Amino acid sequence: MTDLLPDETRKWQALEQIIRREAAKFHFEEIRTPVLEPTELIVRGLGQLTDIVSKEIFAFQRGDTNYVLRPEMTAPVARSYVEHRLDQRGGTQKLYYIGPMFRAERPQKGRQRQFHQFGLEVIGSADPIADIEVISFMVHIYQTIGIRNTRLRINSVGDLQSREAYKKTLKAYLKPHLPSMSELSRTRFEKNPMRILDSKEPEDQPVIEQAPLIGDSLSESSREHFNMVKKLLDDLGIDFEEDPYLVRGMDYYTETAFELISPDLGAQDALAGGGRYDLLIEEIGGEPTPAVGFAAGMERLLIACDELGIELDPGKSLDLYIVTMGGSAREWAVPVLQQVRGMGLSATMDYQGRSLKAQMKDANRAAANYTLIVGDHELARNRFTFRDMGASEEESLSLDEILERMQKLIGEGRTQDKA
Repeated sequence: MTDLLPDETRKWQALEQIIRREAAKFHFEEIRTPVLEPTELIVRGLGQLTDIVSKEIFAFQRGDTNYVLRPEMTAPVARSYVEHRLDQRGGTQKLYYIGPMFRAERPQKGRQRQFHQFGLEVIGSADPIADIEVISFMVHIYQTIGIRNTRLRINSVGDLQSREAYKKTLKAYLKPHLPSMSELSRTRFEKNPMRILDSKEPEDQPVIEQAPLIGDSLSESSREHFNMVKKLLDDLGIDFEEDPYLVRGMDYYTETAFELISPDLGAQDALAGGGRYDLLIEEIGGEPTPAVGFAAGMERLLIACDELGIELDPGKSLDLYIVTMGGSAREWAVPVLQQVRGMGLSATMDYQGRSLKAQMKDANRAAANYTLIVGDHELARNRFTFRDMGASEEESLSLDEILERMQKLIGEGRTQDKA
């Protein structure tokens, strides 16, 4: 787990601002759930045999209840939807989230044991248009940030009927190969053979490459749903490629599954992924409810920005630094700071009683646009040195004139809020 220090958090704040702004354009509302969830919810939602549940959750007990630190957000959002009867709000619920997740996996570039995701959930619609709403936002957010060299991979894992038919076909194919396959795949064979297609074990790859395709087992309704998704993607001009082995890693997915990757990221090329999960809400105790969503790793996105030279950090910007000389000047500066901040500008001063030279150095370090220099002489005259730090120009002005000048800056858009 890592600390995010001030020079780094500015990038995070900029990214979060973009996500919230673009989500509002798509009319998504933010939801925030606790980082703790009952263990049963995560096990039922993700599946006992998933890597996350079997190897990676942080679990503990308090009294008679078992908890985990949430490893993902779809199951918690579904739990919140059921618990708070969000269906009674009327219409389709369009929700987005930003927050930390936790998995006890081996740390690697772009993935720590505490990591961060953002994502969307559209709950209450079985229409392929809901799939498109989620996919188009996912593609849109990366294009908005400037990551345009991406590939969208899609597949259909079918409805429940299709999945059951495919499992029988797949198990019949896999059974004679099991002795040569990994222990993990042999474990998955009985309860969730589709997860074998996600295996990264070298000994499993030759078997997976020849496995039957789920597309051959799709019901007519699943085939129609998937064909409409592809048509709508074409209508929007969103390029995609079909990957018949894309099944995603959670047990709750049905119908459309998708993943966004970037060739610019090397082996760890996944940016985001998701799909439809029409079985999840009923599985955790709600009424049968169709839903679709995606999740994206924020660390991975920021790494992509760094590697592609995309600058999210707007840089430090301070409108005014008040440089004080003497106790009277320091007392005078305190209410003036509040006046300037009340105008919607950012302002600060020295809090250590340092020399003029040290304060000017600090103002430069803070990237202050302007400094106001005040001492006993300036207080007596009510005239203060107002310095434009960028232009290296200064003039002597009254406080009213300085505040008027600062007010004018707001209209010119030269403030931190307008940057």
